[in-house]
Amino acid sequence: MPEHLADARIQQFLATKEVVVLATLQASGAPLAMPMWFLHTPDALYMISVAETQKVRNLRRDPRVCVVAETGNRGAEIRGVTVQGRIEFVDELQPRRPIVEQLLRKYDPHLVRLWGGPAMPTNRVLFRIVPEKVRSWGL
Repeated sequence: MPEHLADARIQQFLATKEVVVLATLQASGAPLAMPMWFLHTPDALYMISVAETQKVRNLRRDPRVCVVAETGNRGAEIRGVTVQGRIEFVDELQPRRPIVEQLLRKYDPHLVRLWGGPAMPTNRVLFRIVPEKVRSWGL
């Protein structure tokens, strides 16, 4: 049976995570995996990055991604979720505002300190990961 991001077990697990790993594809086809702060909803994952990073250049060229959230060290204690999907940049202020506010609440005070205030800097981009395939283990 296919799994969905909205599954209660997956939502509960993601609520315990501060960081996930985002994998993008470089022009050579090699993966680039980076730790990321994130926000999850039943429909999507959201992330913010500096616009001129390699991962964002990768996303602009090829929107396919994989995200991994995991915990545990061995055997039966290992649990996790993978989300394969495509990203969409969220450029409009109105749809962006509530997501940015939720990210600020989740990562306060770190994000405010990093940004130098509560507003998302203009050199950042917000993107949504629309899931195409979701898998979990140990949940």
